[in-house]
Amino acid sequence: MEPHALEINRLSVRFDGQWVLREFSLRLAKGEKVSLAGPSGSGKSTVLRCVLGLVIPQEGSISVFGRPLNEDHVWELRRQLAYVAQEPALGWGTAREVIHRPFEYKANARLKGNLDRLPELLERFRLASALLDKEMSSLSGGEKQRIALVSAVLLDRPIVLLDEASSALDKDNKQAVADYFQQASELAVLSVSHDTEWQSFSQRIIELPGDAHVEEGAL
Repeated sequence: MEPHALEINRLSVRFDGQWVLREFSLRLAKGEKVSLAGPSGSGKSTVLRCVLGLVIPQEGSISVFGRPLNEDHVWELRRQLAYVAQEPALGWGTAREVIHRPFEYKANARLKGNLDRLPELLERFRLASALLDKEMSSLSGGEKQRIALVSAVLLDRPIVLLDEASSALDKDNKQAVADYFQQASELAVLSVSHDTEWQSFSQRIIELPGDAHVEEGAL
């Protein structure tokens, strides 16, 4: 039986003596599109940070394609993940330089041919090719989000994590991004969004209740 793209089992996270996430579980199949919903502070972004290995949970486990996410495997397993934040930190230079930069690293050098797909992706994400020669600092929030999404797609990671990555997009651009991911049947997408319009594009919506904020000693 093929392992799930992502499996989260009874994940619990505590910050400063307060639980922000309690016994959260999720199975994400290959190619499945799932949105995490819930009030601010309910732990949605914390789930993504745990999957990236940036937050170490107090309890529970995570596996990526059947392999446990731990300190021995975290760097290897991150190569299965693409992540786009609400305000992506894309660095300096032009949009072209930002998109090309990841392929200068040894780990991604073999994927450099993927840059041939750039014109098609710009069109799919409703971005003018002239944008490539503009400084990132001059781009709008929605343009930066779509440049980050294009860059993530070009890295050919089978799991895409989106943290409010459509928040700066208008309805038409949001639809274009959603259409792309819906049609990318091989990509598993786990997104965090308050936007009910974006959530409607997902196959499943998982609501985090936001009631985990209890003192450690009260449990």
